[in-house]
Amino acid sequence: MTYSLNWDLDSIFPGGSASTELNERLAQLERQIETYYEQINQWSFSSEDIDSLVTILALQEKVTNGFSQCNSYITALLSANVKDSDAKILSGKLYASLPRWQAADTILSKKFAEISDNEWTHLSAQDQLAPIAFRMNEIRRDGARLLSENEEHIINTLSLDGLNAWSSHYDTIVASVTVPFEQEGEIIELSAGQAFNKMMGDPDPEVRKQLFTAWETAWQEKAPLFTDTLNHLDGFRLSTYKLHGTTDFLQKPLEYNRLKKETLDVMWETIQKNKQPLVDYLTRKANLFGKEKMEWQDQDAPIILGDMKEKTFTFDEAAAFIIENFNKFSPKMAEFAQDAFNKSWIEAEDRPGKRPGGYCTELPETQESRIFMTYSNSVNEVATLAHELGHAFHSSTMWDLPALNREYAMNVAETASTFAELIVADATLKAATTKEEKINLLDTKLQNALAMFMNIHSRFIFENQFYTARQKGLVAEQEITDMMIEAQKEGYANALSTYHPYFWAAKLHFFIDDVPFYNFPYTFGYLFSLGIYAYANEQGSSFEQEYIDLLRDTASMTTEELAQKHLGVDLTKPDFWQAGINMVLEDIQNFMELTEEFI
Repeated sequence: MTYSLNWDLDSIFPGGSASTELNERLAQLERQIETYYEQINQWSFSSEDIDSLVTILALQEKVTNGFSQCNSYITALLSANVKDSDAKILSGKLYASLPRWQAADTILSKKFAEISDNEWTHLSAQDQLAPIAFRMNEIRRDGARLLSENEEHIINTLSLDGLNAWSSHYDTIVASVTVPFEQEGEIIELSAGQAFNKMMGDPDPEVRKQLFTAWETAWQEKAPLFTDTLNHLDGFRLSTYKLHGTTDFLQKPLEYNRLKKETLDVMWETIQKNKQPLVDYLTRKANLFGKEKMEWQDQDAPIILGDMKEKTFTFDEAAAFIIENFNKFSPKMAEFAQDAFNKSWIEAEDRPGKRPGGYCTELPETQESRIFMTYSNSVNEVATLAHELGHAFHSSTMWDLPALNREYAMNVAETASTFAELIVADATLKAATTKEEKINLLDTKLQNALAMFMNIHSRFIFENQFYTARQKGLVAEQEITDMMIEAQKEGYANALSTYHPYFWAAKLHFFIDDVPFYNFPYTFGYLFSLGIYAYANEQGSSFEQEYIDLLRDTASMTTEELAQKHLGVDLTKPDFWQAGINMVLEDIQNFMELTEEFI
């Protein structure tokens, strides 16, 4: 079977950034937001009139779905072509409607907060509202902290040219980043996405070293721009926190992820206690490359021993492999993945002009997803493809739920994706026919653990340090860079001989405006998925529906409640985290034993 390397966007809105249908939907969305605003303004709570609130919430759902549909489409246009200036204008047009929508939500949230506890208990228990009671409680909680309607409207309006604009500005700068690379005697300019894939995955150590030097230089050259962007983006965020009465910059990300600080702390503490085996793994891998200590650009490099050729998959082969192995765990997952490939939901072509990285985005009005990545035939890219399909499957299990109950947080979002990735990683290991191939694939699997336990830990440490410093004023480029190096040294437990000083500039996640601390949820999701994966192997064929039930609950309770209900575990205790880490330690032990003879 041959699948397209380019996604189908015309089935959403035909015509790209010149789409008439998109402009019509944007105009309709603006009218719906205005109606929503007017209805909320007129609404006052009455225990005798539940239907009017139900009507308002139904309109809120239409607005939510419409905004998400348009935003996903416009983001897709910009991802596939970072120079699409018309799409940038459309994005501005869409976000211009955001303050009015936010103002409406502010009024609703504050009106919820004004309802007495007894009346609220009665209201949220009504048949029409009971399914969304958890989310309504969150809205009411937030409403109690809000400023006046006018003050919130001012903040939201200023965000367009503040928080949102600085995030968008980052994308504009990245679009201008090119990395020179000598190929067959000719200097070519690689986009950031192309350079990153080649730098971290090319089997030739000289290519990796050459590209890493050029990569670091490319980001350093534009560092003053990134310094301003990061300072003002996070400065705006900190100012809004302060206006709402808090200086705790972790409160918002923890509440967003429905996670206790106690849970986050015990997760990092348990990881910290288990880093030495990862240090040993990194050192062993460096030894296999003929080096005493691991260098930054070699972390994800393939280990090619003897005459072994690196395992590669064409896009079509990757699709077949993923579908086959999804089917062993869940026929519904396999059927869904097949559908995604058949309908060209995936943008995978390796070409200039695309933004770096990968993601999955939702299209609630058509109940579809789209996946963006740059595919380069490596085992890592097969894992990335499975990862994003896991996100898309998660969404697909929830389309029949109210929009409020589909707003799952990032930490549990990463659970489904990492679970899908684990399926593929273990499948490639089982298919290995030689010791050398098994070493290569074990290394590929361990790269994920390395990223979750060390790289992302360093990001978390860095952001803690940066936010703390930013509360006192602007932070200079050199100070930011020094913070990054120190955070990497701590996160990697001094396991590397070289570091990536301008990682803070090169990593998109530090510049995302909607979700602060875009780091620890990945590690949480990884370890949580390990627990689910172990549980799935124990349960066998009965697992599929249990897994879907868990996914469907991800936006309807706290993370601790989710784990207790579906896995029977307490996330505030180290036992659960250690059990997941033990699965990684077992892989490290296998890797160390298999590679002993090659040192």
